[in-house]
Amino acid sequence: MPDNTEILIPGPAGDLELRVESPDGEGPAPVAVICHPHPVYGGTMSNKVVHILAAGFRELGAHTVRFNFRGVGRSAGEFDNGIGETDDLLAVVAWAQTRFPGSPLWLAGFSFGAWIALKAAAQLQPERLLLVAPPVDMYDFGLIPEVSVPWMVIQGGEDEVVSAEAVSKWVAQRQPAPRFVLLDSAGHFFHGQLNVLKENMKTEFQAL
Repeated sequence: MPDNTEILIPGPAGDLELRVESPDGEGPAPVAVICHPHPVYGGTMSNKVVHILAAGFRELGAHTVRFNFRGVGRSAGEFDNGIGETDDLLAVVAWAQTRFPGSPLWLAGFSFGAWIALKAAAQLQPERLLLVAPPVDMYDFGLIPEVSVPWMVIQGGEDEVVSAEAVSKWVAQRQPAPRFVLLDSAGHFFHGQLNVLKENMKTEFQAL
């Protein structure tokens, strides 16, 4: 029975609010867990970039799980500078793997959420990883282990929050290197570019 629902699950700091949606069709499918941007600056699982990524993943045939970090929406707790938020992600993935047993894990995040997804990747070992506008010039990415799974990075060339130049340099230094998509005219929130973002994500992610 396809999922299309918002639920609460137990999390490390109390309830976590999830939105679970399933693709059309039957049979086994991957499950994509997507992390939203910074909670203090209005980031939620309803963010337009997170929403369009979820739509793209479903078009690729995956179940999608979006969730609110602690202190956002109906999720309990308070902002924890990325530490507790990483624990939130681990709890959501554990729930998703119970709900969809045997499904390959796809992991994604936008902005602050990309940092959280990257921090958890070594432990979670997703089948594939997607980072959109990773804030490499705002947090210490140097302590995070190199990614050992197929992965990709999408960055807006006109990003007013995250430096496209910094992301490009960071990507160039990674081994193994991710697939890298630079959308020249896109800003941080991809206004007017959301469908372009989705189509690029689908094409490149499918090729990983």
